Amino acid sequence: MNITGNRSIPSPRERVWDALNDPAVLQRCLPGCESVVRAAPERFELVMAATIGPLRARFNGQLHIDDATVPASCTLRFEGQGGAVGFGRGSADVWLDPVAEGTELRYSAQAQVGGKLAQVGSRLIESVARKMAGDFFEAFTAQLAAAAPAPAAAADLAPRAVPHTPTPPKPVRRLSGGWLLAAALAGALAATVGLALAH
Repeated sequence: MNITGNRSIPSPRERVWDALNDPAVLQRCLPGCESVVRAAPERFELVMAATIGPLRARFNGQLHIDDATVPASCTLRFEGQGGAVGFGRGSADVWLDPVAEGTELRYSAQAQVGGKLAQVGSRLIESVARKMAGDFFEAFTAQLAAAAPAPAAAADLAPRAVPHTPTPPKPVRRLSGGWLLAAALAGALAATVGLALAH
């Protein structure tokens, strides 16, 4: 199954990228997320509880980063196991595009499910996936807004002489990987949950 989507986020691309790479932010924003842990520089482990129709399960999953262009795009692979309920696995491409209003996040995910998940009706799974993705983006956008710097006071805007100091180059940041969870759980939620649509 293929799932695509996009979301406008009213924050600069760098802030969005950084927040999507913060395991604590992801854990607070992902519906049902119990933990997000960086197991290696390019791998995250997560635990989520989810209810899909009559099925209720605790999923243990991994997210692997295969390719990243900071802060513009990345590719990831994800897999999750929900015991007797079933499994989900797939991959997703995620892009962050700067726009006048902030950042446009786009994703394209391919996924499959097995076990009892594959027996749940596609409309129900699609509905749950959309709700989870919507809940994630709503919480994520609110998290970014709450952490936004306060507007400058008028006195702070007054011109003043500032001595010139050379600015050292910015360090190259490695992709922490967690944000694919966000995008993959907004694309992979639509994938791990929406995987059953293919069956």
